[in-house]
Amino acid sequence: MRSKELLLKTLNHEEPDRVPVDLGSTNVTTITWPAYVNLCKYLGLDKEKEITVVDRIQQIVVPDEEVLLRLKVDTRSVWLPKPGARKVELEEEDAYMDDWGIVRKKVAGSWYYDVIKFPLEDANSIEDLLNYKWPNPNSLKKFEKVENEAKKLYSEGVYPLVIDPTGSVPFQNSQLLRGFGTFLMDLVLNKSFAEFLMDKLVEFQIKRLEKLLEEVGNYINVIKIADDLGTQKGPLISPELYRNLIKPRHRQLIQFIKKKSKAKILFHSDGGIYPFIEDLVDIGVDILNPVQVSAHGMDTKRLKREFGKSLCFWGGIDTQRTLPYGSIKDVEDEVKRRIDELAPGGGYVLAPGHNIQPDVPPENIVAMYQTAIEYGKK
Repeated sequence: MRSKELLLKTLNHEEPDRVPVDLGSTNVTTITWPAYVNLCKYLGLDKEKEITVVDRIQQIVVPDEEVLLRLKVDTRSVWLPKPGARKVELEEEDAYMDDWGIVRKKVAGSWYYDVIKFPLEDANSIEDLLNYKWPNPNSLKKFEKVENEAKKLYSEGVYPLVIDPTGSVPFQNSQLLRGFGTFLMDLVLNKSFAEFLMDKLVEFQIKRLEKLLEEVGNYINVIKIADDLGTQKGPLISPELYRNLIKPRHRQLIQFIKKKSKAKILFHSDGGIYPFIEDLVDIGVDILNPVQVSAHGMDTKRLKREFGKSLCFWGGIDTQRTLPYGSIKDVEDEVKRRIDELAPGGGYVLAPGHNIQPDVPPENIVAMYQTAIEYGKK
């Protein structure tokens, strides 16, 4: 089977000839540039001058086609143009303000940028939200390059096409604008404010998606949306709070996408989100990512048993312990276990449980994909 057939079959809950594998199709299933440089050297490829960093915050890259071919990766992606940062003078070194007004600074001794200023942290009323300088959802008016790339891949018919257009909406983006603890308190103590803010974020994304999907919706097989609902130990908020305030807005966004495209919806949420999975199925999520196996309640055998007929699973290979610190055999065993528990009957796309971090040895990356290709055969 071609890669496109492999993926479409598994997403339709049919068992393909081989478990499909992903690297680089979204901003949560790719690789950081330090790990990528090491991987290319290990593969004997000189790609250091050709690196494209697609997310400044995480310092992640789009893997080169030659790397994808060497690893037999089945997915391809079309990346949207990056929004520009606001041109302001900042006192902090290695800091920048994005188009939302969020200020991030490079963490000392790291490659990662963390938030140091939340632009709505002092807002107290809906009037403050109305006066805020919102980004223009139509600032990327022309998606001509995106459309041409999508049309080309679609016409070739070899690879399924994944697109990652929304960021985290509406829960996590509200935290990035307000501050994490502040917005969690808003949900309980300032409900109308929280709802207005989330509605503005959903409205922004729908306006942005409308033009994009009008141009490329017919070519896309998987659309990724995200909203982190969990921590390592379990949910960030109660299921009741999620169902009352967050779920209706997730439903609204998903329903809009499904009206504009036949693509499957991949929903990304880190953490122990088992209590929310039934709700995600209810609102139309087709694929769960990243299946963070190190988090509480995310046992893959149980997930497959309880949700395998409704959901596909995308990810599952532990990026916290096994990939960075395990031996090659540990990686091989991890891959075999996830295939055994998630792949029967279709519905599993093997990928790292998040972006591959700088401390992951390249031999472990290669072992992950080689084992998946060999062991994942029907």
